[in-house]
Amino acid sequence: MENNQSKMCQILVTSDVHGTILPFHYGNKATDEFGLAKIATKIHQLQDKEPNTFILDNGDSIQGTPLTYHYVKMNKEQTIHPIPLLFNHIGTHAAIIGNHEFNYGTDVLKQVVLESQFPWLSCNILDEKTGEPAFGTPYLIHTFPNGIRMGIIGATTSYIPNWEEPHHIQGLRFTDPIVELNKWVRVIREVEQVDFIAVSYHGGFERDIDSGEPTEPLSGENVGYEICYQVDGIDILITGHQHRHIPSGNINGVHIIQPGSHGNFVGQIELEFVLVQGDWRLFQIKSRLHDLVGIEPDTTILQMIQPYEQETQQWLDQPLGSIEGDMIVHDPMLVRTGDHPLIEWMNHVQMELTGAEISNTALFDNISPGMPNNVTMRDIVANYIYPNTLKVLRLKGKDILEALEQTATYFAPYNGEQIEVNPAFLEPKPQHYNFDMWEGIEYEINISKPFGERITKLTRNGKSFDLEQEYEVVMNNYRAAGGGNYFMFQNKPVVREIPTEVSELLADYFQQKGTIRATLNHNWKVVVE
Repeated sequence: MENNQSKMCQILVTSDVHGTILPFHYGNKATDEFGLAKIATKIHQLQDKEPNTFILDNGDSIQGTPLTYHYVKMNKEQTIHPIPLLFNHIGTHAAIIGNHEFNYGTDVLKQVVLESQFPWLSCNILDEKTGEPAFGTPYLIHTFPNGIRMGIIGATTSYIPNWEEPHHIQGLRFTDPIVELNKWVRVIREVEQVDFIAVSYHGGFERDIDSGEPTEPLSGENVGYEICYQVDGIDILITGHQHRHIPSGNINGVHIIQPGSHGNFVGQIELEFVLVQGDWRLFQIKSRLHDLVGIEPDTTILQMIQPYEQETQQWLDQPLGSIEGDMIVHDPMLVRTGDHPLIEWMNHVQMELTGAEISNTALFDNISPGMPNNVTMRDIVANYIYPNTLKVLRLKGKDILEALEQTATYFAPYNGEQIEVNPAFLEPKPQHYNFDMWEGIEYEINISKPFGERITKLTRNGKSFDLEQEYEVVMNNYRAAGGGNYFMFQNKPVVREIPTEVSELLADYFQQKGTIRATLNHNWKVVVE
């Protein structure tokens, strides 16, 4: 409550919404407690209690659901992109550019920026020619109705060139966010009269928040911990990218928060200022995450999105073909401990379309349902959830062995009772998509062995595998760039690539073949001693 001696304001933040608007899953139509329609209601409830409110999205908003995919691929000439349409309605004051904002290329991103009634911030994505921030202003000065002034700077993980298609980021330079943040903090402190400074960083924490011990390879993908120590003069660090639920915390005097993903939570940062010798001084910061359980969706958003949704559902229900046999995922752990017809089929399609002799792919998450006997586009996107394309790399046998050993770290050291997932693949967010399954070779993963020594059998066509021979291997573009700590793939020669997204390739394959038979050659398995 404000009085003559104190003032209050709040920041409401989402991150990694990934196109999630309506409260259900597209793969199976199951309802859930998430999405922008519910977020809008919660934001307006919190805003009614505190009118001194700044509404922010921390990045990765425009990609991730069949609705946003269908819009970009089939509808973008006719209407406004659904994300800026809904952010405008919510009253968003600023958004940060995340890594997935580039999945459809800069033309789509520029369209989104133009259609937004608010700025998209990122201080470290620069125009190669000018050296200036490529998408407008790096920071925003916001004056709350009660007169409190905030400087907020946007930053983005600089690791994007390691994942993204080169033509999607042409003409851009991704620089060290710490260097740029220090520069812009100085500008704000010297030029702008602000009461506090927040940084909204589409990236996460590379170290344990409490101990400071590294929690991942220090590759530069996440530098949130380092920002708190290397950037002087900031009060709040808003993070994302890792999909973590961090309601509150403090690193080196900087207040931190990370509000989950897929529209599950709204982060609330409450700031109290007190009058000290005629100046308003930041006295206290509190934050929390609000879930959306029981929150009613915003009816205006439901009406606004209805035309997009109707077209998306019609597209998803298009019949594509049929399957003889069983490609259903009954247990995701069984899929990852022995060959499965769904994975075998996906690998065979990748090999057939590219001419590669070896292939790898993944079961991307634990809710992938597999394929029913009568297949629609809904079934394709329920299983292949990312806008990946295919690349064929020229690799030596020793690169393949090294990649298999990396894949084998997915399993925790065997406890003699049951096979368990390595916690590194579960925290800070599930990374089941980083366990690859291969076709074109035969291999065994012995999880009784230590990391680095788990591939106890490796052959090709039943013959010994030559570690010095070169092979053409097809994989998705994320993996080909080294994503998931597959550093052995980085900077390897690209023999061929198919720019069409894999989900489209799989759908086209069904339409061409009509009927597909589920097969299983048992070329790999997980074993224990």
